[in-house]
Amino acid sequence: MKKTAFLLALLMLVGGVLAGCGGGGSSSEEIVLPVHIGSNPDTIDPALNSAVDGATLIIHAFEGLYTLDKDGVPVPAQAEKVELSDDELTYTFTLRDGLKWSDGTDLTAEDFVYSWNRAVDPETGSDYEYMFESIVGYQDAREGKGKLAVKALDEKTLEVKLIAKTPYFLELTAFPTFSPVQKATVEENGEQWALAPETYIGNGPYKMTEWVPSSHIVYEKNENYRDVDALGPDKIKFVLMGDPNAVLTAFEKGEILFGDDIPTEEIDTWRDKDEFYIEGQLGTYYISFNTQAEPFDNPLVREAFSLAINREFICREIGKAGQQPAGAFVPTGLRDADPTKEFREVGGNYYDPSEAAYEDNLARAKELMKEAGYENGEGFPTVEYIYNVESDGHRLIAEALQQMWAELGVEVTLGSQEWNAFLNTRKNGDYQIARNGWLGDYNDPISFLDMWITGSGNNDAQWSNAEYDKLIAEIKASSDPEERFKKMHEAEDIIFEESMLAPIYYYVDLYLMSNKLQNAYSSPLGYKYFMYATIAE
Repeated sequence: MKKTAFLLALLMLVGGVLAGCGGGGSSSEEIVLPVHIGSNPDTIDPALNSAVDGATLIIHAFEGLYTLDKDGVPVPAQAEKVELSDDELTYTFTLRDGLKWSDGTDLTAEDFVYSWNRAVDPETGSDYEYMFESIVGYQDAREGKGKLAVKALDEKTLEVKLIAKTPYFLELTAFPTFSPVQKATVEENGEQWALAPETYIGNGPYKMTEWVPSSHIVYEKNENYRDVDALGPDKIKFVLMGDPNAVLTAFEKGEILFGDDIPTEEIDTWRDKDEFYIEGQLGTYYISFNTQAEPFDNPLVREAFSLAINREFICREIGKAGQQPAGAFVPTGLRDADPTKEFREVGGNYYDPSEAAYEDNLARAKELMKEAGYENGEGFPTVEYIYNVESDGHRLIAEALQQMWAELGVEVTLGSQEWNAFLNTRKNGDYQIARNGWLGDYNDPISFLDMWITGSGNNDAQWSNAEYDKLIAEIKASSDPEERFKKMHEAEDIIFEESMLAPIYYYVDLYLMSNKLQNAYSSPLGYKYFMYATIAE
């Protein structure tokens, strides 16, 4: 998704696993699960969110036509079934009987029609509106000339027409942006609807009942949810913390049973403990250049700054958890047209990210700076690299980059911001160089490529390339797998021809989970699932 969230700040900790007696308790006791997934979310409006912490909060309060199981496979959720036309261009979803919103009112197919069109409406300002590009009518909807080809045939039947075969479409219907929202509530309350428990009406397993900014958000079981009897905790308490040391302290004291962060200096200590988890993720940690701002409007400078990075050093000395130095943007773990091969295996590296190649890379970087008119850094202005404050790892990487770029004879200052401000600074292009990260939204390389089209809400680089835009449009319009993957490789080629970003490593997911907590898990997309969790004695 999504910009990875390592998040804001707060030291206030909340305790207590059970409102009754200890352990798992009897059926008369209220089971409260305290967890940490981040700090104050930037937004939890399904159409506006583009961060992983926000997505986790959304999937506990909302549910799409399909959802993803523990293995990342789409399974029926609000939809009972789907029928696919012979040409695979028309999906007809049948909703389950008796679907309700959390306020008890009926949910119908028309709610999906409204919500999907809201997400592509320019007035909404969704970062993810381009994810609806595979649906007929997308361009007209973006230009205010029409609507998406999404039709409610009756209260329980939704018809969707696509422009081309889209092998990941069911995964899209499980993505938070494709969740339904209640029209009356949204239109009556405007942007404020997603900020208060009384108006945060959803259709998912839980409903919000309390939100104390910089402290906690409480979700309770949604009694109107289709599968309420199968749910785990009576309440989930999302404790909002941005300081990884505070997260660790809360976990050690048993005040939270899940912590989605750990201080970098503690990784070696915790590495062999059974409550410390390292999982694979489909994602890339990278650097954004503002391609519209001097001096990073010069691709030679961008390439030089990228080549001057010792990625293996960062992975070994700072990451410490098996991160893989990145020689491209699309990460490992995604298949190619030939399913026996990975996209990365076919595409290869765009430079050698190993430490053995670092000296040669640095020499080339110095040549590029000379070619750009900044030999030995002469005449190069002081520039700023910004990162979000909530992770020691981000700070340590920033300091390492500062030293590596000094080898080019340039001065780079460091700036840090809290998560909410940082997201908007990047999005608005009010920066020169910034820490960034991206996790796949579904299991297809296009999830890492379509974000860079001109004007995309996730295009923090403010980059524009007409040839690239054309390729992405052709990929979305193609039903031929061979053609799709060939053009996706060509699109990634353009990214590195222009050096519009600098990958550092492919992600792993680090978190702390108590041995008491069962049936909670993290997906390769970075979302955390607690709705079916149990707490052992």
